[in-house]
Amino acid sequence: MTATQGRPAGGDGAARGRSAAVRHGGTGDPAGGDTVAAVVRQWRSVRPDLDTAPMEIIGRVNRCAALLQQAEDAPLRRAGLSRAEFDLLGALRRTGHELTPGDLARETFSSGAAVTKRLKQLTERGLVERRGDTRDRRVAHVRLTDAGRDLVDGIMPEQLAYETAVLSALDADRQGELAGLLGDLLSRLEGHMQALRV
Repeated sequence: MTATQGRPAGGDGAARGRSAAVRHGGTGDPAGGDTVAAVVRQWRSVRPDLDTAPMEIIGRVNRCAALLQQAEDAPLRRAGLSRAEFDLLGALRRTGHELTPGDLARETFSSGAAVTKRLKQLTERGLVERRGDTRDRRVAHVRLTDAGRDLVDGIMPEQLAYETAVLSALDADRQGELAGLLGDLLSRLEGHMQALRV
């Protein structure tokens, strides 16, 4: 994490950040034992003029995501899949119908070239199959094979069981609150990114 993850502000800005943390149930003092708390303390020591409140949230979201994905990728590695390949297979499974490569690019937030490469690899492994469009030769339709469906259905329960175990540290009310807050943040971020693409 760098100084750009904090927001330059005067003493009043830092105080506002700490006050906001108190209002939302925090102490405003990153005295916890997690790695982000240590980073924030270091920045406050060398740059007390910076409001590090955003780092306490964004840093923890990023750290949690990295740790969760590292563990969740274990069954994928055992199956010889990358995260990106599994996301593609998962998109086909959860939508329940054929998708075009363009559909898959949108569903998995990937480039068309990346999807084409992954489809080639998954087709060679017998996990997906393609058929041409009868009206337009330029269009292909992709679906899971039985082997692809069985693979996804075998991996998903293991991933969900792991996620349930991780979240068990929070009761149902706190899980619901966290899901709502993250949903609000994600909606705003996705809306902002969509606006930038227009």
